[in-house]
Amino acid sequence: MNRDTRLKALSAFLTEQRAKIQPETVGLPAGGRRRTPGLRREEVAQLAGVSSTWYTWLEQGRDINVSSSVLDCIAAALRLTPDERKYLFALAMEAPSSSITTQQEEPKISPALQKMVDELHYCPTIISDRHCQIVGWNRAASYVFLAFERISAEQRNMIRLLFTRKEFRRLAVNWEHFVMGFLSIFRSYYGQYVEDAWYEQFLHEMEQVDPEFLPLWKHSQVSSAPEVVIEFRHAKMGKMLFDLTSLQVQGSADLRCSVYTPAAGSSTEAKLKRLMNQSAD
Repeated sequence: MNRDTRLKALSAFLTEQRAKIQPETVGLPAGGRRRTPGLRREEVAQLAGVSSTWYTWLEQGRDINVSSSVLDCIAAALRLTPDERKYLFALAMEAPSSSITTQQEEPKISPALQKMVDELHYCPTIISDRHCQIVGWNRAASYVFLAFERISAEQRNMIRLLFTRKEFRRLAVNWEHFVMGFLSIFRSYYGQYVEDAWYEQFLHEMEQVDPEFLPLWKHSQVSSAPEVVIEFRHAKMGKMLFDLTSLQVQGSADLRCSVYTPAAGSSTEAKLKRLMNQSAD
């Protein structure tokens, strides 16, 4: 991400976050009619204890000097989550090249990790890298989602598949909610690896792939590990409920293990067992 692109992303992020906060929730008077939702720039500046002009320049994406202490005040004023705060810092204070992992080779999954994933017999599990490229999965994931082994490696990107495969749109009861969870993870990586030009190229590609992508991307949150309950409508098994848990795999490859655990008290696990056993017969 070059400087201009990074500052443009910072501008968009600050504008989006400001629009989410109502004045009365932070102790400010609602005032008269507002042209745009949320706080005004001068109100964010007031809450953060900085000059209105300086904050305006920051939100406009001007190349100005910023400090950690001032960014902390901005993060507090905008009520950012820990993941959103990291994203703010990454965009506002460009990290030096030495601190960025720019690994380009294909991530390798250790035999131990693959065995662990395979042992999660009735918990669909997907392993992805920092580009959301799917690099590993277990048998259960193939039955619930897609037969990933039939998709070429270069097309096996979770974000791309969500927008290009009809199977995912039919599977997720609330497809938009499902997509936003993955986009929040993707945005977290986007901020973490500010020097990786791949992200801008991919975002541009996705804009051309599906007109729904850009609006969802602009309104996506930032979260390194969202934990949500997801409802699927499987073509063969009907209603299935899963708890999604994202686990970070330690190591230089920056791999993520997404585990879909059948929701307690539901018939999901029994249905998945039946589906997999029928196919094995």
